[in-house]
Parts: sequence; structure tokens; C-alpha cells
Amino acid sequence: MSSSDSPQLHNIFVYGSFQEPDIIHVMLNRIPEIVSATLPGFKRFRLKGRLYPCIIPSENGEVHGKVLMGLTNDELENVDWVEGNEYERVFVEVVRKDNSEKMRVETYPWINKNDPDIGGEWDFEEWKRLHMKTFIEAFTEIMERKRNPQGKGRDDFSNVLKEEDPANAPSS
Repeated sequence: MSSSDSPQLHNIFVYGSFQEPDIIHVMLNRIPEIVSATLPGFKRFRLKGRLYPCIIPSENGEVHGKVLMGLTNDELENVDWVEGNEYERVFVEVVRKDNSEKMRVETYPWINKNDPDIGGEWDFEEWKRLHMKTFIEAFTEIMERKRNPQGKGRDDFSNVLKEEDPANAPSS
């Protein structure tokens, strides 16, 4: 097979829950090479009532995240499916933290830059501490349903990743 016959591989910048290798494994059934990187010109935000963040363009912004290296077309299709229609996949340039090289990668900014649900900054360490276990359980269910849909579409699963309203949570 010549190099022109090789399947196209994709490098994807992730900045939220997909920085966690356990989540990536659930989505891709493997953990690809992961490289730390910074995305200039964007800012990461919380989304009210959701367990995942968004990024939107911001002239002086900077988002720290990871690049998932060498995803296949099928794996990219999985990521597209998970991201749904509230994000759009675009090409951006990131700076690798290990060697300061610039890389052209794809990422998923939030489409509605004026969404009233965009809130304060999203913190990965806080997310890991407070939500990761629940997220992995829910995400595993989502990916299993994707493989065996039983008549359900992606929108049926988006509610699984919503944050519980503390006012409605049962007291212990």
C-alpha cells in the first residue's frame, strides 16, 4: 500500500471531559497518543446544567487541553456523533506543550456564541473530582446505546449528561 492509499488520520484538540483517558477509551475502544497543547484565541466556559464545557472565540483567550493523535475516520465519526449539533468541527492551530511546535488540528467550538447557558470558567480538576465517575457511567451507557440503538437517536442521550439541579437532588 502506498502512502497515498493510507487512510487519513485526524488530530483532534479536546478541552473538556475528553481530556480524561478513561472517557476516550469508552468512546474509541482504545487510547490514542495524547499530547498536551494550548489553543490560542479561544476561551473555555461552563454550560449551565451540563457536565461538559464549550469553547468560543476570544481574542485574548487561551485554552489548555490535549490533542488526540491519529484518529481514524470511523473514530472521528464517533466524536462527531458524540459532540452532536451544538458544536461544529473546525480546523485550528494549537501549540504543543512538549516542543512548542504549532500543529493544525480539528476541534469543536460551540456554535451559539450568544447562548445564555454559557457561564463561568470550566475547571478540569474540579470536574474530575465532582463529576467524572458519574460522567463515565453515563457516557458508557451512551456509547453502548450508540452501538445498539434500539430505536434511540443521539438526542435521546443528551439528557444523560445533564447536571442534576442541587435543589432537586435527594438529601442524604
